[in-house]
Amino acid sequence: MEDGKENKGLVHLYHGTGKGKTTAAMGLALRALGQGLQVTVVQFLKDGRSGELEPLKKLGARVYSGPGSMKFSWAQTERERRETRIAQTALLEAALEEPCDLLVLDEACGACRTGLVDEELVKRTVLSRPEGREVVLTGREPASWMREAADYITRMDGERHPYERGVAARRGVEF
Repeated sequence: MEDGKENKGLVHLYHGTGKGKTTAAMGLALRALGQGLQVTVVQFLKDGRSGELEPLKKLGARVYSGPGSMKFSWAQTERERRETRIAQTALLEAALEEPCDLLVLDEACGACRTGLVDEELVKRTVLSRPEGREVVLTGREPASWMREAADYITRMDGERHPYERGVAARRGVEF
C-alpha cells in the first residue's frame, strides 16, 4: 500500500440491520487467534452471555462485556443510562490497558449513537490506535467518522428473519 497503512493496522466496519455483524467480527477474532495474534473483544450493550465468548476466551482472547442485568437503552431510566455509560466506558478503558493485535468493539455504533459510552474515547481508540492494531466496529448505524475511518465496510441488510414470524432468539444461533 502506498500510504503505509499496512503497518498501521486497518479498520473494519460491519453494519446494517441484518444478522451477522457480531458473527463476522468473532470469526475474524477466531482467525486472528489461530494465527497467534492477541485478541481483545469489548462487547457494548450486551450482557456477556453470547455463545461465542467462552470459546474465544479458551483460545486466549481477552473479553470485556457488560453486566448480566443490562436493559435495552430505550428501557433505561436517566440514572441507569448514566451508570451504563460509566460501566461501558470503564470496559473500554480496561481493555485498552492490554496489548492486542486485533481489537473488536462489538456494538460500538449503537453504544456511541445512544451515548452509552464515551464516544470521544472510542474515536481516539480507533483513530490513534497503535501501529499494527486492527480494529473492528459493529452495529446498526455507524457514526460518520466510523465510515470515514474504515478501510473495510460491509453492510449486512436483513431481508427476512424468523423473529418476524414470532420465532424467539435461539441458543447457539442468535446468542
